[in-house]
Amino acid sequence: MTSTDTPTRGPARPGPYIVSGILIVLAIVMPLLIPTYARWDPALWDIPFFFWYQLIWVFLASGLLSIAYLLMRKEDRRRRAAVRDGRDA
Repeated sequence: MTSTDTPTRGPARPGPYIVSGILIVLAIVMPLLIPTYARWDPALWDIPFFFWYQLIWVFLASGLLSIAYLLMRKEDRRRRAAVRDGRDA
């Protein structure tokens, strides 16, 4: 077998990909549901709900995407280690 035929990653588990996909979809879809938050009340320091809800989603989305990234990085490391350990054995 040539070096191009050698696998670089082991088999994937669907769990981390599903969870990451759900987190990414939440981060994208929730701010797009404008009718759910297009209102003035409750105001926070005279800032309408519409604006501070969007601002909160900036931070929530960055947190959700960070969690999704960490899950994918952990899964990739696990898959690479499976190939590395299989070769050493």
